[in-house]
Amino acid sequence: MFETLLEPFSYSFMIRSFLISIFVGISLPMIGSFVINRNLGFMGDAIAHASLPVLVIGAVLGASVFLSAIPAAIIIAVTLSYIISRSTVGEDTAIGIVFSTFFAFGIILLKRYNLATTLNIEDILFGQILGVSRGDVISTIILSLITISTVLIFYKQILYLSFDPIGAQVTGLKTKLYDNLFLVVLSLAVIGALQSVGIILVLSMLITPAAAAKLIIKNFQNAILVSSIFGILASISGLYLSFYLNLPSGPAMALSSSAIFVICWLFRRSVRLI
Repeated sequence: MFETLLEPFSYSFMIRSFLISIFVGISLPMIGSFVINRNLGFMGDAIAHASLPVLVIGAVLGASVFLSAIPAAIIIAVTLSYIISRSTVGEDTAIGIVFSTFFAFGIILLKRYNLATTLNIEDILFGQILGVSRGDVISTIILSLITISTVLIFYKQILYLSFDPIGAQVTGLKTKLYDNLFLVVLSLAVIGALQSVGIILVLSMLITPAAAAKLIIKNFQNAILVSSIFGILASISGLYLSFYLNLPSGPAMALSSSAIFVICWLFRRSVRLI
């Protein structure tokens, strides 16, 4: 039993993968709890998809592929927020138009510059945590720590804005400032997770563990803690499935997250906690 659990740690690439999975498992569900409360799940998906053209441009210029997406993701998030506030077509419609346009543009760039040897489209879409480098681990840990520390430092402001935006504005809270801060942190969390679960599946790790925790935990602060625990469990169990069953890592982590949600849904009434 213990040999089975410890065997993956005899490989350096698995140690790197476990490190990334733990930090992504903490940061994404943590910010995801606020995302669910604010109905911004589609925003996280949009940021991930809209980052594709920047990943391609970074590869063309020879820059770090995923690090080049950080400033772009922040700009995209703030721009989306501005468009939504000014748009009359509706929030979901505005986000859908922007992210589909950017994603399509990214696919065209990928084909135009023939980057099949530099950027594997399958790895970008579904993640490839087993192939991460030491630099990728450091980048992901830094982004995750920025996400976690920002949420902890500005917890009260973000919480107030999430539950009562009108009340927050009336009391003099700088709602626009904290709105943009939240979107920037969301962008960093999403970009940090692209290596592990990819563009398409990042939403599953952002939303599903947080949604599972919400089913069985009444208190919001406790739900954030439990969602991160679920995120770690989903990430690590997905890695074990990937290692022993030769499954793609991103989808395995996403399915593990969904399995946790189903279990919580089935026992939500008998396991409702504080």
